[in-house]
This record gives sequence, C-alpha cells and structure tokens, in this order.
Amino acid sequence: MDITLPTPLLGGLSPQTFMRRYWQKKPLLIRGALDDVMQPASRAQMFALAEQDDVDSRLIVNKHNTWSLKHGPFTRRQLPPLSQPAWTLLVQGVDLQVAAAHQLLSKFRFVPDARLDDLMMSYATDGGGVGPHFDSYDVFLLQVQGKRRWRIGRMKSAALVPNMPLKILSDFEPEEQMTLDAGDMLYLPPRWAHDGVADGECITCSIGFRAPSDHEVAREVLQRVLETELDEAAAKRYRDPQQLATDTPAKVPEALQAFAGDAIRQTLGDSDSLASLLGEWLTEPKAQVWFDEDATLATFAAVQLDARTRMMYDEHHVFINGESFRATGRDAALMRRLADARSLDAASARQLSAGARALVLGWAQAGWLHSI
Repeated sequence: MDITLPTPLLGGLSPQTFMRRYWQKKPLLIRGALDDVMQPASRAQMFALAEQDDVDSRLIVNKHNTWSLKHGPFTRRQLPPLSQPAWTLLVQGVDLQVAAAHQLLSKFRFVPDARLDDLMMSYATDGGGVGPHFDSYDVFLLQVQGKRRWRIGRMKSAALVPNMPLKILSDFEPEEQMTLDAGDMLYLPPRWAHDGVADGECITCSIGFRAPSDHEVAREVLQRVLETELDEAAAKRYRDPQQLATDTPAKVPEALQAFAGDAIRQTLGDSDSLASLLGEWLTEPKAQVWFDEDATLATFAAVQLDARTRMMYDEHHVFINGESFRATGRDAALMRRLADARSLDAASARQLSAGARALVLGWAQAGWLHSI
C-alpha cells in the first residue's frame, strides 16, 4: 500500500493526509468509498455465523423504546421474523471467519496492526439500530447493503439511560445527520456520539480499532511479568543484619519496603523484557480462535499468513500469535517483510537462515501460515 497516493476509500485523500487531518480529530463522510462494494457476508451467512459457538453475536430488539439484548449463539428460529421491524443482529470478528471480510479489513492497514481490531457486521430490519451511543475507539462505518440514517454529534455528557441493557446516551444532541447508501462510509473518532437507524433492510460493516486503557495495558503486561519464569538461583534474598529488636512487631520495616520497591523497579526497568511482553500481548489470538495443523509446507515454498494470525515486530523482536523471538540482520528484515505484506515469496524464503526456516516450518505445522 502506497500511503502517499489518493484513494476513493478515503474520499480522494491519501492515507497519509487522512491520518494527519482526520484521525482522532474529526468525522469524515465518504461517498462512494467502495464503488464496487461487495458485502463480505450475505444475510444468510450472517445468520449461519450467529449459530456458531465460536462467534460472538448479539440480538438487539427495540419495541416502543423498550430495548432488549441477547447473546448468541442463535438458531434461525430464535431470531425474529424478517417482517418484524426494529431488530438488529451483530456478528463480531467476521474477518476471522470469511475471507472477503478479511480482505476488506486489510484495506485499513494504513493504521498499525497493533490498533486494528476486527470487522463487525450488523444486519437490521427497517428501523433497527442500537440507540444513541459512543465508542471509546475509532470506527469506520461502511454501508454494504441498503440505507442507514446517521445522526452524529460531539458528546456533551456520558450519562446513560438507566435500567437499560444497552449503553444508550440519555442526553444525545446530534449536530449532523446523513443517509448512507451502499458503498458510502462514515469515519468517527473516539467519543463521538452517533445513532444509526436502518432505512429498510440493511447491512453495515464496522471496522473497529483497539484502544486499550493504561490500566488494561499495565494489567496485561504485569500479568505476563508474573508468569515469566525467573532465575531463582540469581535472585536476591532480603537480608536485614542491622535489624534491631523492636517493640512494634506489627510495623512493616522500612528496609523491606525499600527492598520491594527496588525489586519492582528492577523488573519493570528491563525495557527489552517489557517490549517483548507487550508484543506477545498485542499478538495474542482471540479466545475463540483456533488453527488447523498443517504439515504440508515445503521448505522453500512461498508462504502466506493465515487470516487469523497476528504478526508484528519491533526493533529487536518478531511477535506472532502471542510468542516472541529475537531477530537480527537478514532474518529480521525478511520476517518484517512477512509481517507487513502477510506473505513471503519463495526466493525470499530461501534467504532465511536454517534456524529461521525451522521456525517458519513450525509455524506452518501449527497452521499459522500456509504455502501459496
């Protein structure tokens, strides 16, 4: 992808210009973002996905401003009839299940993979929606079938309607409204309030992004720190040869508090370990993801990452599906090429060292990549 070239996907802007002018700054309505738009999954396919245990699906029904929310899986008989208005089926992670959805999501890789989350599809009958709400992350709302009316506005209050199963804003004040036809797309930065209502039967794709909180990052990385096997033989034990007799035995010694602080600072001060743990977390497959083992890869074959594989890198590591490896020189360059392009031609594969080729073969056997 040439990030300097204008693209209809972003209304004639280049990815470079879009990120500078709009990303996390202001909304953008794009007419004809995809002139040849093909819905990644049909209504029937969405209903079939909603029946699967490994797919996150939700059913939202609005009857006279009384909302209900149910979590899947759903059989077809558990879904309302198509003639019933104002109901919505949300299917999460369609990119993990349908090749066309994965290809559509890949069009947005001008944003780092560490931020790109998934593609959700929403099927709605006339009047269907999820109510006025906001997201804490960026989102592209791509209309792929029918029409949807949108109202958007800056969020003045995060107060929610009480006693609702959905997080519906109680003080929504729209500033703009628009109707999206198939192929149109709306970009919204985080915390922009929006309300989309189906105008007839419609299907909308939501391209969402990861926006972890500082608490979430700290929790996930620290959990991995705790799970890391440490060299007990090299560990320092607390010693207090200068400890005096005390008549306040319940008081925690200041020396022990200092020892604990030093231990934590030493553990967290290892920037290389923290970088490795962060990359492992960012590439951890989602809970419902599993891979089919495949032992058919030829040693020097061209390879392509499985659609479910998450692969990233930093200056010193390569990360894939929750694992990290140190990489330098030619191997590092080739592994980065594989991560960026999600494929590697046979000539490049032959340039990998014996150790790196063994890694790739192991990844293939695990189903993380395949020959092409």
